[in-house]
Amino acid sequence: MVTSKQYVIKISGVIVLLLWSITFCKAQQVNAVNSHGALKVQDGKILDSHNKPAQLRGISLSWSIWGGRKYYNPEVVQWLKKDFNINLLRVSMAVEPDNGYLKDPIGQEKLITAVIDAALKEGIYVLIDWHDHHANVNVKEAKSFFKKMSAKYSGVPNVIYEIWNEPERIAWQEVKAYALEVIAEIRKNDKENIIVVGSPNWDQDIDIAAKDPIKGFNNVAYSFHFYASDPTHQEKLMKKADDALNLGLPVMVTEWGVGESNGNGVFDEQKSDKWLNWMEQHKLSFANWNLTDKKETTALLLPGASASGQWPSTMLTPAGIYIRQWLIKLNKN
Repeated sequence: MVTSKQYVIKISGVIVLLLWSITFCKAQQVNAVNSHGALKVQDGKILDSHNKPAQLRGISLSWSIWGGRKYYNPEVVQWLKKDFNINLLRVSMAVEPDNGYLKDPIGQEKLITAVIDAALKEGIYVLIDWHDHHANVNVKEAKSFFKKMSAKYSGVPNVIYEIWNEPERIAWQEVKAYALEVIAEIRKNDKENIIVVGSPNWDQDIDIAAKDPIKGFNNVAYSFHFYASDPTHQEKLMKKADDALNLGLPVMVTEWGVGESNGNGVFDEQKSDKWLNWMEQHKLSFANWNLTDKKETTALLLPGASASGQWPSTMLTPAGIYIRQWLIKLNKN
């Protein structure tokens, strides 16, 4: 026989269990996209749907060919979200090399779409990167690609389009002309999502772009790249970025590494800390280069690291350990 006192206790227990379940489910639903919503560019800043600065921090996958290709899968995306605490993933679709988009557009689209969709499911932002140094000679293909991507992901708040990775030594006017064509193609389908434009000299001449920015389109930002230990990427390069920011240019660091621009070089924690603190000071979003398993300073994984995540610390390079610790610390909120 159940007494009234026991009945109250049982009912209370059920209520507590229900409250816990509701709280747990809500916690599970909290993610970067739910917190920030659709991003926009306003008054030279990248803001979220609450008109607050939206600083995203994450990792760039390596070229979608060669050794880094094996990490283009949903399991890796899930692990990066869970273990590295990323809220931004850069999907670096190779264009010109063998097996890249120019030679295998169907294969590359299938590969990156699976990763993009996994990032959307995890509630993190994703940079769709046309990873090309010579996009000005591949305009037709770029427009075709971004036409498909913008049709597929129009209005999805997680998606950011990066239309040209690292133009080489080329005039800003040529980069700008290319950007105007591709942006127009994207805007036919997607009216709002942020589009990131490159700048000459491997995304370093951002100060030049700032003096003659793109007009006539909304929500356009500009990429800036650096490698923390590179002798040519120190105070002079930081000043170029400072000048661009002071001119009101909206900036996103879509690629940076702890070593030098060739992927190797010295891993100098003091210099990396300096650049990280600089990005934090300016509330700049960033994607660290790069998720691959090779004997290279900027690689985050040691050779042989699992293709499905679940990496113990013993499979992380010094760069991997360093970046993971920073992401966990900075993205804790």
